[in-house]
Amino acid sequence: MYLQGVSTRRVTNVLKALCGLEVTSTQVSRATAELDPMLEAWRNRPIPPIAHLILDARYEKIRLAGIVRSCAVFTAIGIRSHDGKRTILETSISLSEAEVHWRDFLSSLKKRGLFPAGSITSDAHEGLKAALAAVFSGVPWNRCQFHLQQNAQGYVPKQKMKTSVAADIRSIFNAESLALATQKLAAAVEKYSTAAPKLAAWMEPNLPDGFTVFAFPEPIRQRLRTSNPCEMINKQIRRRTRGTSIFPNEASCLRLVSAILMELSDEWESSNAYLKPQFLR
Repeated sequence: MYLQGVSTRRVTNVLKALCGLEVTSTQVSRATAELDPMLEAWRNRPIPPIAHLILDARYEKIRLAGIVRSCAVFTAIGIRSHDGKRTILETSISLSEAEVHWRDFLSSLKKRGLFPAGSITSDAHEGLKAALAAVFSGVPWNRCQFHLQQNAQGYVPKQKMKTSVAADIRSIFNAESLALATQKLAAAVEKYSTAAPKLAAWMEPNLPDGFTVFAFPEPIRQRLRTSNPCEMINKQIRRRTRGTSIFPNEASCLRLVSAILMELSDEWESSNAYLKPQFLR
């Protein structure tokens, strides 16, 4: 019940109503803590050859030294080179998305054998970008096109322009080739240079960050251009952590998130390939 998102206090009420058992919330916490060795072993298992890496973070409220803090929960998804299936490589908790914390997370992955052969997809958080440059220098980076689309809306001066801007950006990202995408970007920059000069100035240097996927075969390109798999994971975590508005400590948060992700990773590894393996070699 706890791993499905039921709070420890509600677990005690359910057990009492169904079974007549007097179980305290402290006992529930102690029972779930027995999962820690298994979850730690899962988080530190050897990493198979990975073709592509997807990174993201979300925030959970945790009580640290008596103060409630919003802490970053890092997640790394790998797409295995040999079969194209997704696997969740690791999760960890840090105080923020500062470079030092992202660097520790990425360095831990690298020590376990990770070196993405194809690309890395993520948003453009400055701490993450700096950490990627330090730990995985030389690996092509693709900025999540979904986040780029969202970021662009902050530069649109009029509400009635937002639909048109979104359509133009989609057209750029959906181009058949890098050359065509570059042409469409130049046309969009010229189009908005007068009506929305700040947007045009932002589009020219930023949208090409999402063009890295054009280097890959078209059949797998679409699934590499966003960090949507991480967004789906975040929804799963949010659904199950809703019953615990504030975690009493970092260990309890890591325990629940790890259990959720281990279950999801097992499902992915036993299902169909996410990318066609023949395009990963």
